[in-house]
Amino acid sequence: MIPFRDSNPSGTPPVVTVGIILANLAAFAYELSLGPLLEPFISHYGVIPALVTGAEGYVADSPADLVRRFLGAMFLHGGWLHLVSNMWYLWLFGDNIEDRLGHLGFLGFYMGCGVAATSFHVAMDPVSPVPMIGASGAIAGVLGAYLVCFPRARIATFLPVLFMPFVFEFPASLVLGSWFLIQLFSGTAAAAVPADAGGGVAWWAHVGGFVVGMVSIRLLPCRSCRRQRVYAVRFDRA
Repeated sequence: MIPFRDSNPSGTPPVVTVGIILANLAAFAYELSLGPLLEPFISHYGVIPALVTGAEGYVADSPADLVRRFLGAMFLHGGWLHLVSNMWYLWLFGDNIEDRLGHLGFLGFYMGCGVAATSFHVAMDPVSPVPMIGASGAIAGVLGAYLVCFPRARIATFLPVLFMPFVFEFPASLVLGSWFLIQLFSGTAAAAVPADAGGGVAWWAHVGGFVVGMVSIRLLPCRSCRRQRVYAVRFDRA
């Protein structure tokens, strides 16, 4: 199930959403330029749970070191697929949340969800020595907020049927609810796998970010989140 368009026009230009996407693209271009220096760069800016908790003999250089990691890791990615999938979801759903919160409000919301998601990942795997990077946790917060604000918005989605891609329209509650359940089940399954078995996906960061997004969007000053607007927009069939 790959969403590619929603039925919610945004009332304001999504300048912060676009700015975040450009920042992520620039950071990834810099990663590509590092060559053999990439691994130490990721170790320097990624969030290492054991470093945060002090487990396994790890010690952070300073509180500023942890702040740099928590903020910097949100703009780094482990590959093209990681980057493109994250930026696509942010582009698709971020504009409407930015419209509701305002530009500065959305920026604070996005960064806050990212920090909260990373903290949740650390809490669930406190002794891991593996650096965590990626915007997925922050974007999960955006998805959670979208689910609260626009549960009935129509999402045009590619869905393979007998290996053929078809386009269907589903409500956001189904698309995003299914996404959350996949993260939750995957995180639960991954917890049964030994830490050195790999996997590479911070499932619990996704879960934590999504829940934080759902909760915090109800607490923040928000334009029209409490009065639903349903747009009767039709999609062209592919």
